[in-house]
Amino acid sequence: MQHTLKSAVRFSGVGLHSGKPVQMVIHPAAAEHGIWFRRSDILFGDAMIPARWDAVRQSPLCTLMENQSGVTVSTVEHVMAALAGCGVHNALIEVDGPEVPILDGSAAAFVRSIMQRGLWAQAAPVRALQVLETVEVRRGDAWARIAPSDSLIIDFRIEFDDAAIGAQSKRLTMSNGTFVRELCDSRTFCRQADVEAMHACGLALGGTLENAVVVDGDRVLSPGGLRHRDEAVRHKMLDALGDLALAGAPLLGAYTGHRAGHALTNELLRCLFARPSAYRMVVCDPAMTARLPGVGVHMDEIPAVA
Repeated sequence: MQHTLKSAVRFSGVGLHSGKPVQMVIHPAAAEHGIWFRRSDILFGDAMIPARWDAVRQSPLCTLMENQSGVTVSTVEHVMAALAGCGVHNALIEVDGPEVPILDGSAAAFVRSIMQRGLWAQAAPVRALQVLETVEVRRGDAWARIAPSDSLIIDFRIEFDDAAIGAQSKRLTMSNGTFVRELCDSRTFCRQADVEAMHACGLALGGTLENAVVVDGDRVLSPGGLRHRDEAVRHKMLDALGDLALAGAPLLGAYTGHRAGHALTNELLRCLFARPSAYRMVVCDPAMTARLPGVGVHMDEIPAVA
């Protein structure tokens, strides 16, 4: 069965790019509604934006979506990962500005609030996108691939010159609450030099040491240090789950990312959907449903930081 929240959940924070206050509410939605965003500050015209791969507009720092009227919402990847990782199929996300609040730079607060509210089972079957053929995209030395699998697997590798990050890799099957236990509390990360350069250009004005892991060579500048030794690659996997959730249904496939980012993962989805023979929509039987992210998650699996 599909699931939605039992009641609405509210969040307050700042936008990563503008640094301005943001209010967001995740509302329950009817079966077959899917995930949609609504800009509550847009008083005239179309304020609804579908959480879908073909609404994504290229943006260098985050996932940004735009409807046909030009209304946008950005930095959606963390809340999308939380919804997918908690098994929410239907929701209306109301936000009073062009950005989702960054909170602590992870998906932990979204996950805890969703699970505290609880989920409502709906009288509609869960459908998943089953990958039938391998699809791959490349940009320079970065690449992303999706291959057939009976569950969602995320395999990621990153390489950075800064010794505090270096080369990291991790592979996880996203069943049985893996996202909540292993990934949801991992924060976005960046180099101190990049922060200074972005601020000088008027970008990432809401980015601070409190909502990102900031490194400088072999030093971690953020208070408290790392939450995981490999927090950086875990966050890239979190981002990947959020971006893959824009497929519009849970994916049954093995995703591999090598130095990949938001744009490359979206390009991968576009290439997958451009090849009809590479996927099919299936109604999940109980065995398939049990392998989806979010099934069987418990509150005590949320990391203590959440």
